[in-house]
Amino acid sequence: MMRIDVLTLFPEMFDGVFGASILGKAKDKGIVSLEAINFREYSNNKHNTVDDYPYGGGGGMVLKAEPVFGAVEDLMAKKEGGSRPRVILMCPQGETFTQKKAEELAKEEHLVLICGHYEGYDERIREYLVTDELSIGDYVLTGGEIPAMTVIDSVVRLLPGVLGNESSAVTDSYSTGLLEYPHYTRPAVFRDWEVPEVLISGNHAKIEAWRREQSLLRTLRRRPDLLEKAELTDKERKWLATQEQNQTT
Repeated sequence: MMRIDVLTLFPEMFDGVFGASILGKAKDKGIVSLEAINFREYSNNKHNTVDDYPYGGGGGMVLKAEPVFGAVEDLMAKKEGGSRPRVILMCPQGETFTQKKAEELAKEEHLVLICGHYEGYDERIREYLVTDELSIGDYVLTGGEIPAMTVIDSVVRLLPGVLGNESSAVTDSYSTGLLEYPHYTRPAVFRDWEVPEVLISGNHAKIEAWRREQSLLRTLRRRPDLLEKAELTDKERKWLATQEQNQTT
């Protein structure tokens, strides 16, 4: 079972997320343990404050090191054996979260995600406690809770037994290095718009070839930057070059 702990000042934000949809089912199946912990409980002062003014002056408040270290160290002390958890700081300065990173984290036994608020973190949290810093994009939110939910959802759906169809995660956009091909379902004709004939032909080889071609074409049109690192055959690269030329003429 994978274990995921979230350190947050607002654990109630995770109640619905952890109890519904794919995450709720994964938790009920015993595939993952999900818990939100209020690190204010680890404050070492009578007022339970977790932030203070920054040394050197400046606006905003800074998250103190003591409660965060205390919460993580308590989690590690309660853990029975196993490797040290990946301790992830949700931060707009961090590495941009990607599908590849989700696949990497899905192999871990234990993840601890730290959600900050205020102006920032005491730098000693970065230097001496965390193993990773992650950002979900080049923008700033009021806290790390929503980014943490994004990371958790992306990771948990990759665990064996979570999705009904195990191949779903494999063919997702970005898992193959390309954007996913178009999908269709019944009816075959909707408002005079027809499903591509190849998909109802029953010829699986032709269907796979069509899907690969559509995936390449969609990536070329929407995210051509992904093609630079994608594993493509010489034939596919020549075909893409022709398609790109056709787009510009």
